[in-house]
Amino acid sequence: MDARTTTALLYLDGVTVSFDGFRALNNLSLTVEPGEMRAIIGPNGAGKTTLISQLAGELTPDSGWIRFAGRDITALPAYRRSALGLARSFQITSLFPDFTALDNVALAVQAHAGHSFRFWRDARREPELREPARAALARVGLAGRSDVIVSKLSHGEHRQLEIAMALATSPRMLLLDEPMAGMGPEESARMVKTLHELKGELTILLIEHDMEAVFALADRITVLVYGRIIASGTPEAIRANQEVRQAYLGEQEQRHG
Repeated sequence: MDARTTTALLYLDGVTVSFDGFRALNNLSLTVEPGEMRAIIGPNGAGKTTLISQLAGELTPDSGWIRFAGRDITALPAYRRSALGLARSFQITSLFPDFTALDNVALAVQAHAGHSFRFWRDARREPELREPARAALARVGLAGRSDVIVSKLSHGEHRQLEIAMALATSPRMLLLDEPMAGMGPEESARMVKTLHELKGELTILLIEHDMEAVFALADRITVLVYGRIIASGTPEAIRANQEVRQAYLGEQEQRHG
């Protein structure tokens, strides 16, 4: 293990994941430093969501290992990784539509503390659940929407709420899978503002197709193509990388041009 891996909060070494002979991740190695906002970009089918599922503990690698906060977590299940401070938001939201925004976040606090979801009604009354839930909503700009039923919230507010639920578990690192998917320009701008405010407070691994947001937020960008990293570097270095432009950015520019 070299000096860089000892400072990294997250370290992957030689991770390979295959599905029916297809290598979704191919001998992937990656380090993420504490407090870093790392973006993962690449075309559809590059392995981005497989990577996040791997980190969250929903998949086990065929080979390689993963270390988080100095601990080997390669074989740990998702709930154990959550307890260590890894929190994931999903590409498709998973909320309780008939509960309020505050109820949803209080339930996340309750679940992280190890209580049963069967006692969700208690989450509506217990201050030790409600107070951190309110604080998490405030951090994502939803303080004024805490008592609104989730089904009445906009798509963008659903995504903000999902991040509030992740924040309520007091994570050390957020795994965000396309938080701006399906958003219009105003909602995307609000999400960028939210993530910018969280930047530095938390380590964040961001998968996102919105290149404007990626280049505005990321400290470093890693480009995946067919399960392999073809480049990693600062936004400026990635924008200037000819291989990246040919493999991915050129396609994005044509799409949005």
